Amino acid sequence: MKPRVAIIGKGRVGGALREGLERAGYEVRAAGKEPQLVREAAEWGGIIVLVVPYGAIDDVLRSIGDAVNGKPLIDVTNALTSDMELALGFSTSGAEELQKKAPAAKVVKASNTTFAQHMSTGHVKGTAISLFAAGDDQGAKEQVLAMGRDIGFDPVDAGPLRNARLLEPLASLNIQLAFSVKMGTQIGFKLVH
Repeated sequence: MKPRVAIIGKGRVGGALREGLERAGYEVRAAGKEPQLVREAAEWGGIIVLVVPYGAIDDVLRSIGDAVNGKPLIDVTNALTSDMELALGFSTSGAEELQKKAPAAKVVKASNTTFAQHMSTGHVKGTAISLFAAGDDQGAKEQVLAMGRDIGFDPVDAGPLRNARLLEPLASLNIQLAFSVKMGTQIGFKLVH
């Protein structure tokens, strides 16, 4: 039986993930900014997916409260400044900081290296792109990898949560390639393995 998935964030990324998960047979509930609805979705879900701006994490965690305890918390956010530079990364990552703020959750960094329009299929130009997942709880990470596989990604276990320090800069590179180098968003990373 597939777990129920609560998506916190109703933007393009959250909508695309919802579309892909529902197509793959998952029951999904999404919540935007309303604290009570965020709390209800988190309580309902067996897995919580965080797709909000990095600066909104503290407010979301206040709304979720202890509803995250013991559950996989998928961190799709990227710790970027307003000018799209990394906010941190050498000695910690956004995901590791999230784990400190929600110590009873099973944080997994995933899906942050993919543009929104590819989230629902896991494909770019007919090729399955890699879904990297980093986390310290192997069971939670396996659930995330299974969800990615079900959507259509090529899932890749990226090791422990500290490897989010590598995934977050990879997302930044993706953004730079798309916009500064002008490759556009019809790009994605594929690990040949």
